[in-house]
Formats: sequence, structure tokens, C-alpha cells
Amino acid sequence: MKKTPATTGCHCGQPLSYAACCGRYHQGEQPARAEQLMRSRYSAFVLQLAPYLLQSWASATRPADLDLSADDGVKWLGLQVLASAQGGEGDETGTVEFVARYKVGGRAYRLHETSRFRREDGAWRYIDGDLHEG
Repeated sequence: MKKTPATTGCHCGQPLSYAACCGRYHQGEQPARAEQLMRSRYSAFVLQLAPYLLQSWASATRPADLDLSADDGVKWLGLQVLASAQGGEGDETGTVEFVARYKVGGRAYRLHETSRFRREDGAWRYIDGDLHEG
């Protein structure tokens, strides 16, 4: 883990502190619903928490390992959730559309994706996503 914010706002864009927001999911203190899982996965990329990312991935699509060292030059700038469907209590699947902004080598980029989630062993897991062009 590279950074450990304790009292600043959460990386996922919520007005809560990291500890009160994504930190509780990263520490396993509370189960996340689909949108919360997507937000906590964004924060995990910011903090380079590969174990959390792997644990929160659906078993059918989870990579064997995740090396985030290539992301050392990435500066994550922000997350905007555009839409969320299902993914709550009583649902088995859900989707979250988001835009994540980042910089590499001084150049800005946007990752626009609709992510798919499903319950697996009682917990929400990331399956995969569709990238949007433009």
C-alpha cells in the first residue's frame, strides 16, 4: 500500500473521510453493495491495493494476479458515477456507469465504463465492464 489517507476526503469523491467511506470496505468492516464496491475499487486503484481488487473480483473473471507497479506513473484525478441500476439489497446483479479521470506523463485521460456486478457467496463482486468511446 503506497498511501494511507486517514482524515482527508475519500478518493471515490464522496464527502466522507476515507476511513468512513472506502476504508471500511478495504478493511472488511462492512459489505459493499454494487455502487459502493465500484467506488471502493476505484479507491483501491488509487492506493494500489491489489489484494482488495482481486478479492472483490468475480471468480470467473478474476486474473491470477494483479501487478499494479506499471501504474506507478498514473495520477488518479477523480471519479464521477453517472448511473447505477440494481445492485442493492435483494438484487443478484447490478451495473454502474462511471467516468474515472487520470493523468499519465502529464496527459489527461478518461475511462468511461459500465461495470457489471453480481452476488457471489453472499458478497458483491466485479464481473467485467464495457468501455464507452469518446
